[in-house]
Order: sequence, then structure tokens, then C-alpha cells
Amino acid sequence: MQLWVGLGNPGPQYAMQRHNVGFMAVDVIAEMHEFGPVQKKFSGWVQDGRIAGERIILLKPATFMNEIGRSVGEALRFYKLGTDALTVFHDELDLAPFKVKVKTGGGTAGHNGLRSIDQHLGPDFRRVRIGIGHPGHKDRVTTYVLGNYAKAEQDMLIGMLGAIASQADWLAKGDDARFMSEMALRP
Repeated sequence: MQLWVGLGNPGPQYAMQRHNVGFMAVDVIAEMHEFGPVQKKFSGWVQDGRIAGERIILLKPATFMNEIGRSVGEALRFYKLGTDALTVFHDELDLAPFKVKVKTGGGTAGHNGLRSIDQHLGPDFRRVRIGIGHPGHKDRVTTYVLGNYAKAEQDMLIGMLGAIASQADWLAKGDDARFMSEMALRP
């Protein structure tokens, strides 16, 4: 069993923000792989399903970013899982827009959601880093991250999210290199 967590802020006003691309990714995964109905658990929303024969629990914490670690910790303890079973989907300033990379461990790069998980569980969990690009100057980061995707970016966003979901089998099997290779080959 694995726990896959999408990072985002709850509420319709945040739905299309770059900071919520983790929520978007797990929503598309749930839809494409026909996961079960949404249940309210662990201070968030949970869906249960299978990918490549593996049981996957998807979690979208209903807390704000700085409290996400509490929700993730509750879910891991309930299912008696370690951080080796945890995958976190999140926005990444240090990657070009719509690029996707996977790594295990590392720092938080100023991301409040990652910082919260790190504080509750430590840094040794798998991250699916979804590039949003950098606005160019640190003074513009907050406005940029909390800004909505532009209409001109919608097709690329939909294509990237679809590719993440369609290649999720590789993540479920633990083949991060193949997942990244397949993501890099998409148009």
C-alpha cells in the first residue's frame, strides 16, 4: 500500500493556482484510474484505488500548507506506513513550467507544505516535483505561486497532468527513472 499526497490549499478560490498543482495531479490520477468515492478522513479528502496492481490511497489535506504534515502523519499512522510508502506531488519553482522530476529526500526550498511534512515526518519521502518556473525575482514569488495559471497555459497544464496520470503505473511500481523518462518524451 502507498499513500500519494497532493499539496494545495482548500477552497474553490485556490483551485487554479500554481500552488495547487499537486491537488490537480491527484484529482486527474483518481479520475483516470477510476478511484473510489471521496471520503473525509485525516483532516482531508481520501480516495482509494489501484494502479499497476498496487493499492494507492490518495490524500488531499484540507488544512492549509503550513499544517499539511499533521494530515499526512495521521494517514501514515492509521495505515501503519513509513515514509518509504509516501509520495508527495507539489509545485516546484526551481523547475521550468510543466517539467516533472522525481526525487527522494532533500530540502524544502521554502515550500511551506514540504516544510510541514518534514517537521512531522522527516525529509525522507518521495517527491514528484511539478515545475511552475520562477517569476525572476524573489519579491514576486508569493504573488506568482498564488496566481492562477494563465489561459494560454491551460492546454500545456492539461497535457502534463494527463501524462502524470497515464504514467503513474511507473510510480506505483517504484520505477522513478522510467516515469521521468516517459514524462520527458511527451510532446
